[in-house]
Amino acid sequence: MSTYSRRGFALGALATTGLAACGNGIGSRGGDRIDSRVDTTLNFMYERFPGTRDLAEKASGILVMPLVTEAGFGLGGSYGRGALRIGDSTVDYYAIAGGSAGLQIGAQQYSHVLFFMTDEALMEFRTSPGWALGADAEYAVRSEGGNLRAETTTQLAPVIAVIFAQAGLRVGATLEGTKYTRIIP
Repeated sequence: MSTYSRRGFALGALATTGLAACGNGIGSRGGDRIDSRVDTTLNFMYERFPGTRDLAEKASGILVMPLVTEAGFGLGGSYGRGALRIGDSTVDYYAIAGGSAGLQIGAQQYSHVLFFMTDEALMEFRTSPGWALGADAEYAVRSEGGNLRAETTTQLAPVIAVIFAQAGLRVGATLEGTKYTRIIP
């Protein structure tokens, strides 16, 4: 004879819900949705900043984050999902997450693309369990949104970050303090 308690029932329901939420993505359309957004983002970037097409052709790989949402009120955070492409093929999916503290208020959304200009930089990114953008990155788009040119000095940087399509109430976007983690959509 077994007895049921509210605690046992609650734990069982929580475990069942947790297992359902931890699906591995097999058969889901999450990857298709991310790939579609990546295609749209790349098309917009190539049209708005034609020099990025040259960067993409010379890069060992590119990580496209179609939409990153950042918000803060004293404490802040950011999150987005995207895809790593080598050539024209998606090889992995990634999430970006970041946190910040300080004098801040507001929210914004933006897109960004990381161009891995060397095989070593791409390999370091892909083999890291959680990768943070380091000091060796070059930011290639000015805040006033001028034309981006694929200059020789810019192409020597191992990682080039392009931030664009900003909308919201916060001033500027930064990728410092963010972490990229491989996901299964």
